[in-house]
Amino acid sequence: MTERTLPGTPLSDEAIQQGKVLTLKWPASLRYEWDTGVAIGRFLSELKNGRIIGRSCHRCQRVLVPPRMFCERCFRPTDAWQFVQDSGSVNTYSLSHLRWDASRVEEPILVAVIEIDGSSQGGLLHYLGDVRPEEIRIGMKVKAVWKPAEEREGSILDIRHFRPFDSARDRPA
Repeated sequence: MTERTLPGTPLSDEAIQQGKVLTLKWPASLRYEWDTGVAIGRFLSELKNGRIIGRSCHRCQRVLVPPRMFCERCFRPTDAWQFVQDSGSVNTYSLSHLRWDASRVEEPILVAVIEIDGSSQGGLLHYLGDVRPEEIRIGMKVKAVWKPAEEREGSILDIRHFRPFDSARDRPA
């Protein structure tokens, strides 16, 4: 296979450092606002109340968590709000030795996609806690650990993490 050469002159770090390439430093003012929309706005409000909510699609018989106002399978609006459990199963997980800012950490950050009980498919990407990395398994049952009500603010982090399900402690009321 022949290597294809693109037209133009490649830039080198050396050329930039020597001032052979025109550069400009500009302080960016990156102010923006983000609108959560109807579905995620309600989802976050319910998290503040200590509940997980989804949207149901009556045509394909699914409950979508996180909620969506439009069913991507049926190509139609979803039908109703539906509360689901604050428990689920680990679909996949990762052990990360890097923080969000790419700095290294000794103890791994444990994250997983949690398939929420009462939902049909998909899941929430969230932290795992109260578990050692070698204990995590695909399919492991987990339960949400919530912040105290007075500390919740309508954020996905109102759930501190998901911990392994304990059948003695986590019986339905």
